[in-house]
Amino acid sequence: MPTTHLITRFAPWGAALALATALAGCGNSAAPASTFVLLDGSSKTTQDFKGKVTLVNFWATSCTTCVAEMPQIVATHDKFKARGYETVAVAMQYDPPSYVVNFAETRKLPFKVAIDNTGTVAQAWGDVKLTPTTYILNKQGEIVKKYVGAPDFGELHKLIEKLLAEA
Repeated sequence: MPTTHLITRFAPWGAALALATALAGCGNSAAPASTFVLLDGSSKTTQDFKGKVTLVNFWATSCTTCVAEMPQIVATHDKFKARGYETVAVAMQYDPPSYVVNFAETRKLPFKVAIDNTGTVAQAWGDVKLTPTTYILNKQGEIVKKYVGAPDFGELHKLIEKLLAEA
């Protein structure tokens, strides 16, 4: 195959890679404007978390990794909540609300739990389909880290410490 044909054939990938590389250096992006409908019927918006370091976790009761990591998310919340740290667990659209309520109540989740019954929140946050997917927001409401799968909680705690120390 002639070299020019290979370059032409893979040019779209090269352009996509160049764009991704360029975007990676752009810094943090603002968290999408979202309204989280909480289990108690109240709602919070992304704006409500400004001034706090916030963990937004997309999860499902049917996700074994999500269920396994939940005690560590609780421990992380408990460790940092007094210092301006917030947690929101967003149950996926396909998760039956009764399962989510039962899970939150039986495990006494100490943070906000939302149900994304229309899928609009997951869509706004980059069309989240894989669970768990976790975002860390700084005090300015910008996404500073995204984890797909369970995070390394030691690394996560160091990041939270750093973000809490920022003005």
